[in-house]
Amino acid sequence: MGYQNNIAYLQQLTAAFFEEAYEQLIPTHTINVNVIAKDIDGDYSIVLFPYLKRFSTNPQALGDQIIQFLKAKKIPLQKAEVVKGFLNLTFESAFYDARLNEMFGEGSAFGSSASNGKTVIVEFCSPNTNKPIHLGHIRNILIGWSMSSILEFAGRAVKKVQIINDRGIAICKSMVAWKKLADGATPDSQSIKGDHFVGNYYVQFEKLFQKEYTDWQSGAGLDVYKSLKKEDESKEGFFKRYKNTYFNEYSQIGKEAREMLQQWESGEESVISLWKTMNGWVYDGFDTTYQALGVNFDKLYYESETYLRGKSTVEQGLVDDLFYRKEDGSIWVDLEEYGLDQKILLRSDGTSVYITQDIGTALQRYDDYAFDQCIYVVADEQDYHFQALFATMKKAKYSFSDQLYHLSYGMVDLPSGKMKSREGTVVDADDLITEVIAEAKANAKDSPNLQEITEEERAEVYNRIGLGALKYFILKVAAKKRMTFDPSQSVDMQGQTGPYIQNAYVRINSVLSKSDVDSITLSGEYTWSNQEKNVLILIDSFPRVVQESASEYDPSKVAHYAFDLAKEYHKFYHEHRILTAETDAAKVSRLLLSEVTGNVLKTSLRLLGIEMPERM
Repeated sequence: MGYQNNIAYLQQLTAAFFEEAYEQLIPTHTINVNVIAKDIDGDYSIVLFPYLKRFSTNPQALGDQIIQFLKAKKIPLQKAEVVKGFLNLTFESAFYDARLNEMFGEGSAFGSSASNGKTVIVEFCSPNTNKPIHLGHIRNILIGWSMSSILEFAGRAVKKVQIINDRGIAICKSMVAWKKLADGATPDSQSIKGDHFVGNYYVQFEKLFQKEYTDWQSGAGLDVYKSLKKEDESKEGFFKRYKNTYFNEYSQIGKEAREMLQQWESGEESVISLWKTMNGWVYDGFDTTYQALGVNFDKLYYESETYLRGKSTVEQGLVDDLFYRKEDGSIWVDLEEYGLDQKILLRSDGTSVYITQDIGTALQRYDDYAFDQCIYVVADEQDYHFQALFATMKKAKYSFSDQLYHLSYGMVDLPSGKMKSREGTVVDADDLITEVIAEAKANAKDSPNLQEITEEERAEVYNRIGLGALKYFILKVAAKKRMTFDPSQSVDMQGQTGPYIQNAYVRINSVLSKSDVDSITLSGEYTWSNQEKNVLILIDSFPRVVQESASEYDPSKVAHYAFDLAKEYHKFYHEHRILTAETDAAKVSRLLLSEVTGNVLKTSLRLLGIEMPERM
């Protein structure tokens, strides 16, 4: 974990030069050092422009001074020249031998950082217990899991948590539909996974409501339309806009759901019993999906518990004049000083809203972990909610309010449009996992490399390839971008895909397994080719990519890096003989380069939650 990449190393050397030659302390991170483009001669370039006026010099003179300083430090330079304000450096092979040996010595820790003493909570997934996990949840889970892994690798102490949204009107809808339609059915009696079973009743509730609403529109709803309509508003437009009002004021089945929520909050025994039973069915289903995705959590928080602390906090805030009560009894917070509007915290009937629960959860988490940062991985449709939450925490003067961060990500569409849980038009997570694994099996089943292993071992290979395809397809898209999920593209085993990267790793393992070299030690007798340097320079940038991904909360940086490295290695592999290299020195150098490449590819994909197969 002590490896310093070449750019940081050259920044440090340049800063040391300025201190020695000009008695000036230049912050190392401000010194601009770049990898030189492949079509330009050289390895790295130091930008000289910012220092010319400061030290009353010209590019050539300053460049010559730095060159002499590097030579005095015994830096093995093959070539150094000043080109229009840039000092371009080409290093001897001995420089890269030393760097490669360092990388190899780091092993699986290469690219990681020592602990910085900071505790970070990452909240992700956080499903509702009224429906199964779907494609939208998968993007959330994969971003949260990979972000947790990257932050931990970058030196943070990470706690993976989720808030289970196990109460509220949505859960009550499933419960009402089950009471009306199930006739005592259970997941076991129907041979249906628990979360799917409960989710079906959520969809059934919506169907009952839609029928009721349609019937109302042609009856009593017409009178409401005539009394409230605007001259320029169509009947269809009015009823679309009025749907939520109908649910809250006229709907019989909506009334049943609202009453059930009130009964739950008042602790009515029969409602609590049904709620526990149906949630138990859902939890069993969730656990199966998490296990399939290779995901786990350090701690679970439940809305049914944290909302109580949120309610008491809001009530105390009312006493302290932080919040205010409206005539109908509801409690609100004024956030105009933060550029927002008024936000409801408790309804007039005393029931809580999402922000109430989130206030209580944040307080409980700080009590549990005294975190330095709490990251909420939640889709961008909730951007305003988190702006209001964080502003409310600031208004209440909680010390950790500035340590809350919303990792907002774009929604997932299908080629046909948006997914809608209430209408059942979603890509189910379990079906998707099964599909990508089946596709991997169809593509790989005839591979001669898989014929000599057991069926169980082959199944594990298909599982890793299929999940690798799915996870990489999701994570290669920057989190903030909205994305369209095309199932056919996700399982494509060519191009910028997880299996393409996995194949590079398997190829490396195959080469290493056939090697007759007992100990890989560089002799210093081999001159690196430009293509080999390209691979090594890319490997060297891995620690920097990890840090950028951690600081920018963007796993796609690691995903793109892994593809670039795999592509560069494939090119090297096709242009260079390894096991039959022209000299023993070349053979050993290329074997060591291959092994380090394999280690970094494996680490990169592990940070994305992707496992490497041993064969393909």
